[in-house]
Amino acid sequence: MEQSIEQKLRALYHLQQIDSQIDHLRVLRGELPQEVKNLEDEIAGMETRMEKFNETLSGLKRLISDWQAKLNDANTLKTRYEQQIMGVKNSREYDAISKEIELQGLDIEIANKRIAEQNAAVEMTSQQMQGVSDLLTERYKDLEIKKTELGGIVADTEKEEKELMEQSKEAMKHVEERLLTAYSRVRGNARNGLAVVAIERDACGGCFNHIPPQRQMDIRLRKKITVCEHCGRILVDPEINLVEA
Repeated sequence: MEQSIEQKLRALYHLQQIDSQIDHLRVLRGELPQEVKNLEDEIAGMETRMEKFNETLSGLKRLISDWQAKLNDANTLKTRYEQQIMGVKNSREYDAISKEIELQGLDIEIANKRIAEQNAAVEMTSQQMQGVSDLLTERYKDLEIKKTELGGIVADTEKEEKELMEQSKEAMKHVEERLLTAYSRVRGNARNGLAVVAIERDACGGCFNHIPPQRQMDIRLRKKITVCEHCGRILVDPEINLVEA
């Protein structure tokens, strides 16, 4: 049996009342779910930074190890040449060994410089890493507090919300598909989630723009579905909920 316009309006208004109760419960949670998500995203970002710091430190330590090996080799060769030069027999041999000692000295100087540079980079990276680590510890604590707070609120409202969600699904069955699509669209665009509103003080209960007397009369007659010219919400008369469907 096809519903009358009045029955359709009652079904829509009933659905809106249930959904508004669900909205109210979610408002009780405030911005906690988003705050938790933001903290989780921030922590994930910092954990990625810590991984990159570790990679950087590993790379720097490898470079230091390489340069230390070169330094050791250069020192070994320099010592060997310095020992050899003590037993040279002619000036040509002396000059050749002196040149090698000079070259190894340069290699030692370069190696020491590179090691110092890498050590400075390690120190700087370690300081940055410690700063992020300290902040990460704080964010872990913040997240734990927010999750505990959110968990408490969810525990208090979860059962009620679940029941209301079931009621909402049941109420949707009594709204024809075309109207349900329009309802969902308007509700999704409305800041307060109101898609069906009653007239309040001669104005739309959603946007509070004035509704002309003749239009109010049409709404009270419940002979057609009327939407607000300003916000697009479906309008019903204040007494509609007093009449049993």
